[in-house]
Amino acid sequence: PPSRAPPIATSTTKAYFETGWAEVPVYKFEDLEPGHEIPGPSIIVQSISTIVLETECCAVVTSDGDLDITVSHTNKADKNDDAVSIHSADGDVEMAESEVKEDPVQLSIFSHRFMGIAEQMGRTLARTAISVNIKERLDFSCALFTLDGGLVANAPHIPVHLGAMQSAVRFQVEYWSSEGREGIKEGEVLVSNHPQLAGGSHLPDITVITPVFHKGKIIFFVASRGHHSDIGGISPGSMPPHSKRLEDEGAMIVAFKLVKNGQFQEQGITDILNAPGKLEGNSGTRNLRDNLSDLRAQVAANNSGIRLLQQLVNEYGLNVVQSYMTFIQHNAESSVREMLKSFAREHGARAHAVDHMDDGTPIELTIDIDEATGDATFDFTGTGPQVLGNHNAPPAVTYSAVIYSLRSLVGLDIPLNQGCLAPVKFVIPPNSLLNPSDDAGVVGGNVLTSQRVVDVVLRAFKACAASQGCMNNLTFGDDRFGYYETIAGGAGAGPTWEGRSGVHTHCTNTRITDPEILERRYPVVLRQFALRKGSGGPGKHRGGDGVIREIEPLRPLVMSILSERRTLHPYGMAGGKEAECGRNFLIRKDGVVVNIGGRCSASIDVGERLRLETPGGGGYGKED
Repeated sequence: PPSRAPPIATSTTKAYFETGWAEVPVYKFEDLEPGHEIPGPSIIVQSISTIVLETECCAVVTSDGDLDITVSHTNKADKNDDAVSIHSADGDVEMAESEVKEDPVQLSIFSHRFMGIAEQMGRTLARTAISVNIKERLDFSCALFTLDGGLVANAPHIPVHLGAMQSAVRFQVEYWSSEGREGIKEGEVLVSNHPQLAGGSHLPDITVITPVFHKGKIIFFVASRGHHSDIGGISPGSMPPHSKRLEDEGAMIVAFKLVKNGQFQEQGITDILNAPGKLEGNSGTRNLRDNLSDLRAQVAANNSGIRLLQQLVNEYGLNVVQSYMTFIQHNAESSVREMLKSFAREHGARAHAVDHMDDGTPIELTIDIDEATGDATFDFTGTGPQVLGNHNAPPAVTYSAVIYSLRSLVGLDIPLNQGCLAPVKFVIPPNSLLNPSDDAGVVGGNVLTSQRVVDVVLRAFKACAASQGCMNNLTFGDDRFGYYETIAGGAGAGPTWEGRSGVHTHCTNTRITDPEILERRYPVVLRQFALRKGSGGPGKHRGGDGVIREIEPLRPLVMSILSERRTLHPYGMAGGKEAECGRNFLIRKDGVVVNIGGRCSASIDVGERLRLETPGGGGYGKED
């Protein structure tokens, strides 16, 4: 519309801007006409909202009666009249790195933009996957990484995946960039799952990694990690309770290009997933169709993240986006340092805690904090040796548990990223429970030991009582399918809160499969699913209760349970009482109830039922 004479203000008022207090005009929106220009600073009042125009902003009324607001940012450091916009008209117009200065408002905006991209990746994955484990239970994680593989932002998915995913991305970058290898090209997608060699958590968690290119160069990485309900091994569901070697637990992928030249390598990944069947007593994947579909869904999720990141680069410029990735990591680092310094001032520079697995293996932690700098050493010396079982945990799982714990202890809204671990030095003895050999069984370490590491860290910081300390892993199936779920329990109480009942705690954040979906997709009947009343620990603040879950097969199935806290109780804190242990029962056709212990795999017939009673959370404080 043609420009008009300036509109007439109805009044003036005082308002505070970055430059200080100012007397600003106030306009009524209904008095404005197309073509009117309103310079800032000023205020426009509508019937349902108020618009504040900042200094050096300008609003123009369009022919449709809308407001077109031009936002300009002044480079205050130069004290000149040249406006410098943080936006870039296209990806070619970028600020010099020295010009990108951290702005707290933009820091918050970028933090949410990055997290929003990861969340959108997750929504894409949930919509396009077909397996119950990913589509319904949401057992997956999505995240963004810097060029060197450092975690920037993640959606609030599965905590135990996120610290470990960074290790997986960095391994792939180093592996494919090493001398004699072919490098990483545009149109390629990487995949891995090996816990000890490639930064994995356990074999069922398959990580798909895609580089983000800009002008022919890699600028970022995006990744998604999904738990595949079967990838072969000695039992359906690929979570065998009694595995002793990694090869018992399914297909192993150190480094493979899932997509090359834009083509999905179906035959290559199929051969890998079927490889365990070549070993005596093992089987290849029992859910190949689901595996392939979910891997394609992970590729699609990554592609959605790439599109959104490229849009962000085109909007702001590459240097700005990279700079704010660094700023966000530094913000997380400074927040964790301040938390550590505050703890040292209040409780001393050394903290110590120990807990035990049900087999008696200790997990011991000594934390030494430099009160001046906020640096800390997390020393797990004293932790027991690796076990001839499967609850060994690779170092990436310990990193995940610690990064989650530190993020939880910071009382600020910061994203969980690599900056949280920047102040921390780890000491994890080799060939211990938390740093096993390459061939050790680890399928339970990701889902059992990780929970106990979190309890130990939070115990050292005197934060709260123990939660259920377990994920209560249930698998069942036959030679045609495998199903997997984790089952909720009680959360530990704290200084100002009651423990929540019937929730997934700490390192797990999945949903339980809806009864309708469970019974429609699988040959089972859910006989009972309820809170286990009274299983939480008493105290001034009571711990949360566990749950009861009872399942009956409609045809003979192999059912397996992999669980902890069946012998040692979740502890209370500050005078609070311990919670009840979990219990696992087989109810036979004749009504006889058999305790099957914390780890069991058995063929269960029609008419028999598997009943799981999960642990509660410890109480906090003495009862009044």
